[in-house]
Amino acid sequence: MFSKYKKQRPAPDTAAPTRQETPPKANAAAPVPAEAPRPPRRAMEASRPRIAAQAAPEDREKKRKEKFSEIKVEVHKRLLDSLNLAALETATESDLRAEISAIAQESLEEMSIVLNKEERATLQNDLYNEVTGLGPLEPLLKDDTVNDILVNGPRQIFVERDGKLELTEITFKDERHLLRIIDKIVSAVGRRVDESNPYVDARLSDGSRFNAMVPPIAVDGSLVSIRKFKKEKLGIDDLVRFGAFTDDIAAYLEAAVACRLNIIVSGGTGSGKTTTLNALSSYIGNSERILTIEDTAELQLQQTHVGRMESRPANVEGRGAVSQRDCLKNALRMRPDRIIVGETRGEEVIDMLQAMNTGHDGSMTTIHANSARDGISRLENMIAMAGIEMPLKAVRSQIASAVNLIVQASRLQDGSRRMVSVTEITGMEGEVISMQEIFRYERQGLGPDGKIIGRFNASGVRSYYADRFKQWGYDLPASIYDPIVG
Repeated sequence: MFSKYKKQRPAPDTAAPTRQETPPKANAAAPVPAEAPRPPRRAMEASRPRIAAQAAPEDREKKRKEKFSEIKVEVHKRLLDSLNLAALETATESDLRAEISAIAQESLEEMSIVLNKEERATLQNDLYNEVTGLGPLEPLLKDDTVNDILVNGPRQIFVERDGKLELTEITFKDERHLLRIIDKIVSAVGRRVDESNPYVDARLSDGSRFNAMVPPIAVDGSLVSIRKFKKEKLGIDDLVRFGAFTDDIAAYLEAAVACRLNIIVSGGTGSGKTTTLNALSSYIGNSERILTIEDTAELQLQQTHVGRMESRPANVEGRGAVSQRDCLKNALRMRPDRIIVGETRGEEVIDMLQAMNTGHDGSMTTIHANSARDGISRLENMIAMAGIEMPLKAVRSQIASAVNLIVQASRLQDGSRRMVSVTEITGMEGEVISMQEIFRYERQGLGPDGKIIGRFNASGVRSYYADRFKQWGYDLPASIYDPIVG
């Protein structure tokens, strides 16, 4: 406990003697009538402390946290006044921690506050995170089990672990504290966020994707979303081991990538689209030149010849914006063998389809859609939104000739991620794009632990590109297309 907090507690003790002066008079005027009623009275009196004891720990813990937060804010102010911020870039972690510890101890002595060893360590660590990192969010960023960090105002921070959301005990002091951390992030990458520009996308120093929206657009406090950057690079074998798909599907996808089919990975938010795209790219040979285009650089390609591009928003004056479409147009002049667009969601779809149709076979991208057929509809809508006036049949013909394969990823209700469908585009039938599903994930029930029970199965349809696979040296056994019966 804090000594300052203890000093505030004697107030109830000074009132205690006055309460003890009246009971003797009351007892003299009204003596105990009999001994029989005493046990019930003692039982009632004994029950009262238990009721109070149930509520007291929660109240004490709440007050302790509030007091600790107030102390931390005050010490942080003094720390910023005393610390040489200009020397932070060259200071080692050990030297900086030692300096913060010394200043914090001096501040506590000036404030006449004594903390125990555990509280001092927590305070010093929190102050270090405030100065060098992202304050309360720093422990979550260092936690490898956390995939997403979702902040709903200063008092509510959720994380996603294993596909499930859970509420943490971590909070900000107030909205000003949260806004200060947001401003620290965006100013580091040359961007701003305020009432006139209330939302922002950015990338943290470790590659994590950051999005924030501040009041008045965010009604109950600033909203922050951080998609953490995966340090480990998951390959096809890892995804097979995790149950995302099977060895047969992996063999098929290897042939599809190596034979330069144009592939779209479709799925909802958090379904594993980027992870799947990363894994598929591992089948591309080192002899090919690959150009990647993203809004926020997340792809981790392992090839030796990779050129990475990232779009840029407008500056404060509204100038200098570089869109994905600008990057894509320029990429076509840079002699790429394959083009990989992190996510297609706007007018760049036209240039992407044209690239796939004009000698850049083997290109890949992701889109947001719930199924392969929905993915085709999304492409049509994006072309319409780009202001391209083309007959629907011409649009569909462009898509059918450009896209060969749609891989559908999904996050299931138990948090697991599965490749639920692999669908080939085989051409046009009249004004409709013809498609055939090769593999699917079949849900069979729910286990007692809440885990989904299911299996991957072939549809029984031979691949439209089987001859192409064979010509490229990938003679897949016909058995992989045989469905499981029963």
